[in-house]
Amino acid sequence: MLDHVSIGVRDLAQSKRFYDATLAPLGYRCLSESGGSLGYGRETEAFWIIATEHPVAADPKSGLHFCFTAPDRNGVDAFHAAALKAGGRDNGKPGLRADYGPNYYAAFVSDPDGYRLEAHCG
Repeated sequence: MLDHVSIGVRDLAQSKRFYDATLAPLGYRCLSESGGSLGYGRETEAFWIIATEHPVAADPKSGLHFCFTAPDRNGVDAFHAAALKAGGRDNGKPGLRADYGPNYYAAFVSDPDGYRLEAHCG
């Protein structure tokens, strides 16, 4: 349904360090880097990060989050650990989420700008 998503960040270098580390366990990498933007994906860019003076303010009650597909549970675990090591904040440790589905395994973090991220497999 969606071709890509873009988010704005204040510090592109900090975001690149965070997303390079956090998305690598899921098989995603930075495929495009130019001036004020970064494009992440496996074979084509689907998640864009753009430097801006006015990123959307983090609001934990907004419901906004971005969910990335993980290859397996180990990928979810590694995503969570890498995010925390790279400066992210825990927003839900890896584990089964029975209320989402019987095999829905996920972890939740917030990036340095406060965007909420999820990795899941199931």
